[in-house]
Amino acid sequence: MEHCLLIHGFTGGEYEVSPLAQFLEGNGYPSRTFTLSGHGGSRKELLHSSRRDWRQSAEDELNQLLAGGADVHLIGFSTGALIASRLSVEYGPRIKSLTLLSTPVFPLNPGEILRTLVRPEMIRNYLRKWGSTPMKATREFQRLVRESFGIYPQVDLPTLIVQGRRDHLVKFKSAGYLQQTIPAGHKQVLIMENSGHMVCHSAESPAMMNEVLRFIRCPQASG
Repeated sequence: MEHCLLIHGFTGGEYEVSPLAQFLEGNGYPSRTFTLSGHGGSRKELLHSSRRDWRQSAEDELNQLLAGGADVHLIGFSTGALIASRLSVEYGPRIKSLTLLSTPVFPLNPGEILRTLVRPEMIRNYLRKWGSTPMKATREFQRLVRESFGIYPQVDLPTLIVQGRRDHLVKFKSAGYLQQTIPAGHKQVLIMENSGHMVCHSAESPAMMNEVLRFIRCPQASG
């Protein structure tokens, strides 16, 4: 039986990927979401968790699926894509495919982000989130980003790369870098022309979700 494991992003939650999980579930692919260690609770919980804890919580979920005999499609959003990439390398033979959504290969810095926010409410929401995130957790995220550069050249599973052209948190060149660096023989890039970072919640998400479904149904045919 093939299952999908979806991994959300830094300071986010299951809501970031739940529309895609529900869509895949409705199309015959049991899909699991979960909350990364330190997330979904208080600032203190995030402060006392590390990137290793985040990875371990995802690995625990993956191992539960594998223990049940499932073959798994890994789908990671934002920081979850970094974690999914590593898991795809470490558990290669049991992973059917890898889907990377809004991968922060080259994340924007705070100043760049503020320049891309066009509405006052977007600026307020960003500043509120930034101010509530412990600096230690932000440093852990940055370390995870840097460590991932050693992972991408090892990814040899069928890979779907999804990037919104209007992403205000990730530089657009991230998708091109992944396409060039990941050595997988079967890979595909999907650019969502009118979407920002939250690709599962954009107006283009129905088309994106259909493409993810098509990809996981026949990953070896993508290229």
